[in-house]
Amino acid sequence: MPPVAPRSFKTKTFARLARKAGISDENLCTAMAQVRKGQAEDLGGGVWKKRLNDNEDRSIVLAKGAKLWIYADLFAKQDKKDLEPDELRVARKLAGEYAKLKDDQLAKLLKNKSLVEICHG
Repeated sequence: MPPVAPRSFKTKTFARLARKAGISDENLCTAMAQVRKGQAEDLGGGVWKKRLNDNEDRSIVLAKGAKLWIYADLFAKQDKKDLEPDELRVARKLAGEYAKLKDDQLAKLLKNKSLVEICHG
């Protein structure tokens, strides 16, 4: 059986923030390919920080298990440099929860638009 191509998503909240910041899904897919190659800051526990929008914004990507890659948060570089320790703990826990998702659970999140798929493979 061939390996499953990684899938990339954005949360509903991230989608709203990205739209406001003028970041397209095409740009997100390009950046996600870079994250998968390790061209982002690894915060440990399946949490990555990736610069977007000509280095103006920072995104938080959750990818424990490397099957699902999820944009979870977005903030302007000028507003916030890094995640607070408690935010990082929550992100790591959430990365673990996303890694455990079964296909039917993922389908439900997609159906209710809690997650939006932006690229596959």
